[in-house]
Amino acid sequence: MLKRVISSVLAIPLLIFLVNSGGVVLKISTLIIVLIALKEFYSSFHAKNIFPLSYVGYLFTIFMYWAASSTYIHISFILITLTLLVIFLFAKKVTLNDISITLLGYIYISYLLLHIILTSNLDSRLFIWYIFIIAWSADTSAYFAGTFLGTKIFGDRKLFPKVSPNKTIEGFIGGIVGSSLFSLLFAYLFMQRFMIHSIALGFLGSIISQIGDLIASKIKRSMEIKDFGNVMPGHGGILDRFDSILLVAPFVYYYTLFFFN
Repeated sequence: MLKRVISSVLAIPLLIFLVNSGGVVLKISTLIIVLIALKEFYSSFHAKNIFPLSYVGYLFTIFMYWAASSTYIHISFILITLTLLVIFLFAKKVTLNDISITLLGYIYISYLLLHIILTSNLDSRLFIWYIFIIAWSADTSAYFAGTFLGTKIFGDRKLFPKVSPNKTIEGFIGGIVGSSLFSLLFAYLFMQRFMIHSIALGFLGSIISQIGDLIASKIKRSMEIKDFGNVMPGHGGILDRFDSILLVAPFVYYYTLFFFN
């Protein structure tokens, strides 16, 4: 618990610097995070004798982040699919599972987290903060609600025990409440015209965030691992810290794009 808190406290100033810097700094830092997360994802399948073509995933991830425009994103999907199929055709040792997981990692991690960059390019750079506020306030609120309020007051009703034994219904509700309140507070301080929408973003986003966390847990359980990595003490790997952001980033981007752009 102490390691988890210390890691979070140390990461906050760095996050503020990177997001406020924007531009090339944010793009390069996000790309580095994505490549580390992608490596953790691909490596987790080795124990099951699945060996994704990681170099293909890395190469096209760099291409997609370098371009970061809708036209080139579509082109990158066509090219990586074609490349993987050609390799599968001629390489005897490459299996269908290998290329499938390669493409899954590209979509699940590289493409979904690209929406951090896309959100930063919207009219107001403040919108990008909702991605992190929603995901991490939902995660933190769910943890404390499930650990303290759930156990001591309401009991300990499991949310999805076959996937994540420690998650409770009380924690899930606490995550929704916490995310909604923190989103509203952020809007009150910095974007008052956005207050009503901030409640909707916090409420819906917290549900999406916790679903993303459960999906990552299901993958880890399938691979029989506890964490994707050990880069961040108390949190595991980069992917363990960003698993709830994977689905929140596109949600915030398209919500904002629809209502405000």
